[in-house]
Amino acid sequence: MHELHSLILVSGGLGLFLLGMIIMTDGLKKLAGDRIRTALFRFTKTPTSGALTGALSTAVVQSSSATTVAAVGFVAAGLMSFSNALGVIFGANIGTTITGWMVALLGFKFSIDSIALPILLFGVLLRLFSRGKWAQTGLAIAGFGLIFVGIDTMQEAMVGMRDLIDFSKLPANNLIGQLQLLFLGLIFTLVTQSSSAGVAVTLTALFTGMIEFEQAAALVIGMDVGTTATSFIATIGGTVGARRTGYSHVFYNLITAIMALLLITPYTLFWESFAPGSLQQHAEMALVGFHSLFNLIGVLLILPFTKQFAALMCKLVPQAGNPSLDRLDKQLLQTPDLALNAAQITLLELMMTLIDELSFLTQNPSPKTFRSDLTQLQQDLDQTQYYLDQIHLTQNEGHLWQRLVTMIHLLDHLQRLHERCEEESERAEACKRFPTLQTTSDRMARDITTLSAKLRERDWAVSLQLTDSLHRFVDQDAEAYRHAMMERMGRGEISSDQCWDSLEAIRWMKRVSNHLYRLCYHLQQMLLDSAN
Repeated sequence: MHELHSLILVSGGLGLFLLGMIIMTDGLKKLAGDRIRTALFRFTKTPTSGALTGALSTAVVQSSSATTVAAVGFVAAGLMSFSNALGVIFGANIGTTITGWMVALLGFKFSIDSIALPILLFGVLLRLFSRGKWAQTGLAIAGFGLIFVGIDTMQEAMVGMRDLIDFSKLPANNLIGQLQLLFLGLIFTLVTQSSSAGVAVTLTALFTGMIEFEQAAALVIGMDVGTTATSFIATIGGTVGARRTGYSHVFYNLITAIMALLLITPYTLFWESFAPGSLQQHAEMALVGFHSLFNLIGVLLILPFTKQFAALMCKLVPQAGNPSLDRLDKQLLQTPDLALNAAQITLLELMMTLIDELSFLTQNPSPKTFRSDLTQLQQDLDQTQYYLDQIHLTQNEGHLWQRLVTMIHLLDHLQRLHERCEEESERAEACKRFPTLQTTSDRMARDITTLSAKLRERDWAVSLQLTDSLHRFVDQDAEAYRHAMMERMGRGEISSDQCWDSLEAIRWMKRVSNHLYRLCYHLQQMLLDSAN
């Protein structure tokens, strides 16, 4: 009965620890989330700087998933190379070990559990009676205090559990025992969805004498491998970028785990050689040191070969289909600004493809002449529209809301321009057939070709000026042309069919020039919004 009570207390303590981690992480992400993403973008210029930034970012927000999602988002938006993003992912593994140091130092060495409840109360009061960043600070402080309330509860309960679970049947002095312990650590992480919680439970068990150091080391290695399960599951049905990232995390952690198992014996021998008996006296510190050490060695060994590792992952997960659409990763929807970044680059590339098609069409007018697959392009536009529909914002979210609305406008004009290419391409042929439309048709063809070049040069201002001028020219010409053609029909110079065909042709040019102008207008607005 006593053992059952202890098991319930351990479960409750674990629940308090997990709740504290969730609360503290949420508070820290809201306090530093934007700054962390800015730091990842600014300081991740090489895999090495990416690893350092990833480690520091994860240590600050206590969330490797937040760091990883941000890195994937930058890759999706074309702002970061895949190899540099790998550096961030590798570094995030080091950052996650900070929780172990915090628990070992404050939970066991300094025993702040005696003041954990006052810390919790202070954080809650700060959260209740303040606003903005101070409220989020209070949330983080409350979570911090709750973590050590959970640690204290588990520590007291585990003393009564020594007879309930016999770890002597799982020795860590042979490969089979190590693998069994590794598997237990992996399962624990799968159940709790938190390697930090697993490390905390392992440290508590080690502190109370339930397990030996070697057993604890094997358990922690398994917990590191267990963190990759979430990444692997997230790859199911994901984009190429998501699969590459998830598989990279899995492969890297498996390689690091094999190396870590081989390091257990040399590490214990090192402690016994330089400080006999100290491994048992400071087992908790030795464990978190081992956790950090094998992750650090793993990063140092892989960093020189990051580009080769990235190339291998690209071969194992090859690109298929439209790479622009692969940026629309559903995982990014959890972070609207990253989802908008991915949608922005996709819209820009689809716009360039459509304008290239229009340029080809106006220079080679034929109802059956297409350079690209317009049906596929329509599917791409529809898929982008579906992705934007999943980004839910409100007017209170400032520039993010404005960016989303601007993108919807831009996509609407892309859809309409696509219709002009697909359903009314015969109008482009009519523009060339009527001599009276030759001048307007030639200018439109010339300006659209120039527009395509300017967009690729990212000369947004000139693109807007060019389409504005074309739109005004066609608009003025269309009205005068309409009256002239009707007068010619009235005098019997042309038939009614010729009149209506020519008027449809000028209307086609008028619609196209209007959509081009509105596209460039919303494009420039979108880029201005993204810069804010």
